[in-house]
Amino acid sequence: MTTHKLLPGWLKRALIDDHQRLVFRSSAAEEVQQSVSDVFKPHCLEPLSRSGHLAARLHSVTLGQVSYSRLSYGSAVRIDPGRLEGFYLVQMPLRGLAQIESDGERVASGERLASVLNPTVRLRMHWGDDCDQLMLRIERDALEQSCGQFLGRPLRCPLVFHPALRWRDTPSWFNLIAYVTRLLGESPEADRDPLIAPQLEQLIIHTLLTTQPHNYSEALRQGDKRLAPRHVKRVEEYIEAHAQDPLTPAQLASVAGVSLRTLYAGFRDFRHQSPMETLRQVRLERVRQALLTDTDTATITDIAMGWGFTHMGRFSLSYRQVFGESPSETLRSRCLVGR
Repeated sequence: MTTHKLLPGWLKRALIDDHQRLVFRSSAAEEVQQSVSDVFKPHCLEPLSRSGHLAARLHSVTLGQVSYSRLSYGSAVRIDPGRLEGFYLVQMPLRGLAQIESDGERVASGERLASVLNPTVRLRMHWGDDCDQLMLRIERDALEQSCGQFLGRPLRCPLVFHPALRWRDTPSWFNLIAYVTRLLGESPEADRDPLIAPQLEQLIIHTLLTTQPHNYSEALRQGDKRLAPRHVKRVEEYIEAHAQDPLTPAQLASVAGVSLRTLYAGFRDFRHQSPMETLRQVRLERVRQALLTDTDTATITDIAMGWGFTHMGRFSLSYRQVFGESPSETLRSRCLVGR
């Protein structure tokens, strides 16, 4: 007896009973590629059968910054999405196999082993003939912001998860999928409820952060969310409100009402970075937000200089260290989405 026959009934039927959540059904490779690109991102799709025909279908539902989908191609395919850039992707096979290569690291994903795909790594995938997967797309900004809130400080480098998740053998994760799946199946309007949908979104984000190992797991376990003294919080609030101003350490100490030594000690002990590094992080985030959302004709240099970065080489290096991509790659991703 194969493993997929042992799946609970609710999991076998996940999403597919609700025809309103059917995004597409098609056998034409070009149509399938475009339809999947519209939900996830532009990518290359190569059918591996002689005919080149597929039997693909995609169901999907959106929960704020999270989308929950079920995708099958009905035939073996190669998928080359490059870097996901703007989102994390959890792929959980209900049946079949998928080979995932991320920056040279391989995951043989099957019915008990899911893959967790990070936005900053180069990806290639090979789905087998009968591969049928549940997928959670989680927007990068939402996940990294939640991680920073748990830590009580901005992230100094991109959030990177271990790429393999034993999803059916991890009770907190499997029970989460069970709850979300059953709720969406039994309450078809739940994703449109302004009270329920945001709670589901946060439940998924928080469970992934606390269940799956990542490069900030140890900091979370060590209680990096300790309550910082008031003078540290006061300076953080001031930086958020005045990040575009030419701030100095002496000004920030004056705002806090403490000495420079006390200010730096507070940030070192509770935020593991200096006040000026916090200011640089906030400014980098504002630049990124502008690159992703501004529709005017300002150049990358104009935007960066507007937020206090005067040395473009150092700015580009810092930006890549924090976000895992160059400013031009961020701008290009916005242009691709806008097409």
